Amino acid sequence: MNHYVYEFAEGNREMADLLGGKGAGLAEMTRLGLPVPPGFTVTTRACRAFLTTGTEPPELGTEVARALAALERTAGRGLGRTDDPLLLSVRSGGRYCMPGMMETILDIGLCDATVTGLAKATGQERLAWDSYRRLVQMFGQTVMGVDSGLFERTITGLKAARGATEDNELATVDLILLTEKFKAIVHRETGERFPQDPVEQLHRAIRAVFASWNGERARIHRRGDHIPDDLGTAVTVQAMVFGNLGENSGTGVAFTRDPATGERGLYGDYLSGAQGEDVVPGVRGAVPLAELKHLAPRTYIELSDHLRLLERHYQDLCDVEFTLERGKLWILQTRVGKRTAEAAFRIAYDLLDEGLIDRREALSRVNGAHLTRLLFPRFSTDADDAPLATGIAASPGAAVGAVVFDSATAVRRAAAGEPTVLVCEETTPDDLPGMIAAQAVLTTRGGRTSHAAAVARGMGRVCVCGAASLVVDQEGRRLTTGSGVLVHEGDTVSVDGTAGTVHLGALPLAASDVGRALETGEQSGPLSEAVLRALSHADVVRRLDVRANADTPEDAARARRLGAQGIGLCRTEHMFLGERKALIEAMILADGESAREEALADLLPPQRSDFTAILAAMDGLPVTIRLLDPSLHEFLPDRTELAVRVATATPPDPRDVRLLAAVERMHERNAMPGMRGVRLALAAPGLVAVQVRAIAEAVAQRMRDGGSPRAEIMIPLVGAVEELRLVRAEAERVLAQVAAETGQAVRCPIGTMIELPRAALTAGRIARHADFFSFGTNGLTRTTWGLSRDDAEASSFPGCPDTGLFTGSPFETLDEEGVGRLVTIAVREGRAAKAHLTMGVCGEHGGEPASVHFFHRAGVDYVSCSPFRVPSARLEAGRAALAAT
Repeated sequence: MNHYVYEFAEGNREMADLLGGKGAGLAEMTRLGLPVPPGFTVTTRACRAFLTTGTEPPELGTEVARALAALERTAGRGLGRTDDPLLLSVRSGGRYCMPGMMETILDIGLCDATVTGLAKATGQERLAWDSYRRLVQMFGQTVMGVDSGLFERTITGLKAARGATEDNELATVDLILLTEKFKAIVHRETGERFPQDPVEQLHRAIRAVFASWNGERARIHRRGDHIPDDLGTAVTVQAMVFGNLGENSGTGVAFTRDPATGERGLYGDYLSGAQGEDVVPGVRGAVPLAELKHLAPRTYIELSDHLRLLERHYQDLCDVEFTLERGKLWILQTRVGKRTAEAAFRIAYDLLDEGLIDRREALSRVNGAHLTRLLFPRFSTDADDAPLATGIAASPGAAVGAVVFDSATAVRRAAAGEPTVLVCEETTPDDLPGMIAAQAVLTTRGGRTSHAAAVARGMGRVCVCGAASLVVDQEGRRLTTGSGVLVHEGDTVSVDGTAGTVHLGALPLAASDVGRALETGEQSGPLSEAVLRALSHADVVRRLDVRANADTPEDAARARRLGAQGIGLCRTEHMFLGERKALIEAMILADGESAREEALADLLPPQRSDFTAILAAMDGLPVTIRLLDPSLHEFLPDRTELAVRVATATPPDPRDVRLLAAVERMHERNAMPGMRGVRLALAAPGLVAVQVRAIAEAVAQRMRDGGSPRAEIMIPLVGAVEELRLVRAEAERVLAQVAAETGQAVRCPIGTMIELPRAALTAGRIARHADFFSFGTNGLTRTTWGLSRDDAEASSFPGCPDTGLFTGSPFETLDEEGVGRLVTIAVREGRAAKAHLTMGVCGEHGGEPASVHFFHRAGVDYVSCSPFRVPSARLEAGRAALAAT
């Protein structure tokens, strides 16, 4: 049945697209027989209709009224009744978890006529008026658009007048006064009075939640998590239950396993005599969930049973919100819990060992982004002094940065390239941009389930919460420690999210245990064991090989230790940096054929030495060596600096004069990409020959030493088959010469890098003269988009996610529609011309998780990336193979 409203009993967890994650979870728990407060869900379909037309669908009012009547029958109370009023919570709940990004309105149903009824029914007059003032404040801000600061300043002023520091120190008469002041603010700011009709409150609250889907916080979060903008949010409407009805009441958040480490056991926070909005943001100091065992033993046992049932049912870590109302346990929400990268691996493979999931499912629950985070540094030594503060280890890792006290400063300093640590009493959804920009988040309130902890874990940011000994002075831009130490904005601190400590100054960082385990194969604990098991499984099922981009013997050796199956890109130009630049300069400045041949001969020994060492490090595995790619002028001094030196020197240095003449000769008005790659090889006599000879002699040397060298020669920037044919002919001539001279069977496959759209579109012709293709996706992206990577990251793309034009830079994740289509065409036409043509990818896209999945589907044979990203690429190649079956 296609309707807009579903009672909880009508849905299930498979309906998350329609009911949102929250609604589907409530429906599933209702079906399981758990104690869920009754309610109903307004679907994402209704939200999309509202966002499209600006009005509710005509049928929605009738459907809400019918569902509300059913809710009232189940609860035994009525919305708007004056003796025992039903109060409702109205909450957002999209398909994907977006904690705190959209709106919530609680205590719907309170008005002048019902507040006394609530007081009588609960025996708690203070609770009734506190709930009413919260509704006016929340409704006024969220639904009616009143500035939240007006409410905050009013309550702050009243507390000051009463000598109170906390809200709960205000008396009932104060809350009555406060409610009237809040209603007056609403009337003054909006021109209308706070609505006294509970049904009107409900419908306006539903519309406000719909509208919050397009709020700034929600848009930023969706773009950061790549959540589509057209999904919309569902709205759950549920009977309110109260955790603030005395000592036998309270609220909490529970995890079926530790979301930070993955360790087995129940974790979370419990706050006695409070509502859920108090514990989740970390407003008040919660106690560990284990304390509930002593406060309410029977409730703890009942909660434990429910949590075990949910974990078995969902076969995953569950995040559960609950309320204890005068001894009655209510389960308010469940969802598959967010977790750190460490917890993701441990939980997946613990569940595998417990028989709840299989190997395929375990591998699907971890990813390359998780693994990359585990390779982040940790502090290599302990601080000499005691920590500035100790809090709750909310999201592990180590980070160093300058202290900042607000989101905007974090964003501004990060844009200038400065690492920062965002420090505040507690974070709110408005702080999301700063949390994204900062290296770490430090709060003085909250716990593992606070907003700061949940968001930081999801983003992989280091986070320490609840460092209560710190006092933040927002106006003075400083914080004070318990021992009286002052830390000013801009001072450097080190945050240890694993130990939960904060240290003054910059502590040295070192590689993680997981990184060492990947290089040595030695397990150092349950985490590294889980990672190695995941990689072992991925290696068995993946079709794609994974190679590394490496230009030195050291990089090659490390890549091999990390599991690389060869080198997909060895850039010869990197062999002529530093002092070796002089060798290229000499070749450029050579006068006459004899001088040129002498300069070229000087290039041979260092290249041959480097190639020999790299081939030794990768013995038995393929090493694809790209011939010199950049324009020669890139090896010469800056044109402007040279011109100034020549113009100002008396007399000018003759060498500078010659260099300037060479730079002027090679200068291009538009050097994208200009005279480089294969064009340079054809224009610079002898350059190809000397490089191929260096490769060939290195191969021969390794063969004499008993090695198994597998060098491959890659010709860059081919746009026409004739270019490849000419350079290949010269390379084959040199290979034959070296074979004859050394007596070794020197054979090197010769292929080309596909980095120009024309090469991709004429791949069928080019393939007839190539032994392999390697897609240079950085170059192909640059030439397809007409942008350099530096330009894209500095000016063209950073603001695009904010406008919704693009979700990110095509230099980060492969543009499948444009660049990807060129790759697909080249693969298809290249294989049609030569069925067994080897094809690889050597841009950094080769290590980016989503791009690896595309390359698997496109049918290439291998991806190649920086050594550090090899483990991630291996894992994603395995996951891509499973996803395709």
